[in-house]
Amino acid sequence: MLKRIPRIVQILLGLAVLALLAIGLYFVPPVHSRLAWRVHDLRTNIIYFFNPPQKVTFQPSGQSQSTPTVAVPTLVSTATPTSTPLPTDQATDTPTITSTPVPGSVILANVPFVDQMNAWNYCGPANLTMALEYWGWKGDPSSVYSPRDQVGIAIKPGVDDPSLPYYSRSQSDVNVMPYEMVDFVNQQTTNKALFRYGGDLDLLKRLIAAGFPVITEKGIYESLPPENTMQWAGHYAFTTGYDDVQKDFIWQDSYLPPAKPVGKNTKTSYDDYLSGWRAFNYVFIVIYPADRETELDQVLGPWADQYWAAQHALDIANQEIQSNALSGNDLFFAMFNKVTSDINLQNPDYGPAAAAYDQANGYFNNTLSASDDKPLPYRIMWYETAPYSAYYYTGRYQDVINLAEANLKRIQATRSLEESWFWESRAEYALGAYDTAYADMRQALHFHPNFQPALDMFALWGVSP
Repeated sequence: MLKRIPRIVQILLGLAVLALLAIGLYFVPPVHSRLAWRVHDLRTNIIYFFNPPQKVTFQPSGQSQSTPTVAVPTLVSTATPTSTPLPTDQATDTPTITSTPVPGSVILANVPFVDQMNAWNYCGPANLTMALEYWGWKGDPSSVYSPRDQVGIAIKPGVDDPSLPYYSRSQSDVNVMPYEMVDFVNQQTTNKALFRYGGDLDLLKRLIAAGFPVITEKGIYESLPPENTMQWAGHYAFTTGYDDVQKDFIWQDSYLPPAKPVGKNTKTSYDDYLSGWRAFNYVFIVIYPADRETELDQVLGPWADQYWAAQHALDIANQEIQSNALSGNDLFFAMFNKVTSDINLQNPDYGPAAAAYDQANGYFNNTLSASDDKPLPYRIMWYETAPYSAYYYTGRYQDVINLAEANLKRIQATRSLEESWFWESRAEYALGAYDTAYADMRQALHFHPNFQPALDMFALWGVSP
């Protein structure tokens, strides 16, 4: 006679079977694509609970290191825009900014809405898709992926693991750079795109009034994972209208679905929009049909000149720092913009940019960390790479490594910023740690396959990726 299985054993076996079924169901592609990002957030929440990212600090040494006797190759292509600003001796004329009258209110019609739901840090693909669809782009109709995900696969490919479904791979990439979005448009569509720094509210209105919607990158304060409390983060904003009476910009907030609450035609006051935009040096992206390039240049005026725009952004940063009108996060962002603009101008002396970042980082550590006014913007180095250039080109290689490690530690759950791995690797190579440099450069490619700056470095090193 068979012995009756004890009740507790039956329960445990039942739970084990349910767990196996749940795991199997989770990896069914349609289910996995909807739940993976939620599981990722839960995992990240647990890790960050024990290791709060806002408590990670970077303390620069300020010391330059000597370069090893083995030659360090010069980088041909870096994680920066593919076009190069004019040398300073070719851009001596200072255009005058003229104010062109525009209507008091413009709301562009037939604006598509694309949200970033079921994906993680996906505002780049969502906003770029809206901008392209505004001009009639429909993606590849033969693809099994939606137009949004066709864009995402190109600009946010994620970890190099073909066994994972796309959404799971894409979670490892926490940011899409403006130049990546512009390169996609220019290289893979019939439309054209550009981006510039140092924009202003009047320019946005002129562009919109002329029928050119604009993608800007700005900071937002939202209840966000991993802490599920009010946090600062970067966010793209497809801006499609304005109203001088209400003093609002109208933009499409891909972070919110079209309902619950409504993300379509979100309104933000001019002042709040400007404050958020400051966090990203007033950068803007315009997608446009090739046959309207001359018209766009006329609307842009001096901003058509990339060098002038970068110099203008530097002038704005200096004015904001010196005005004593800013404090807290706003002042920190103005300080950071000075670093970014110095690097964008490609000045031969990187010392001022390195010193400017030392100042900004000191303010971050010593003032912002003690302020309860607004959440600490610890994610800033997820989106910006200028400090790496500043330290690297002043020979402060150990500071490059330490800054990259601090930045990667703030991500912890995925350690997935290809730019941080890239610059850490270059600094290690400069210090003669070649094997470590190769391994870390391969990490950059692991988290972003076909990342061109990393491939360029391997070519210069004469080493196989």
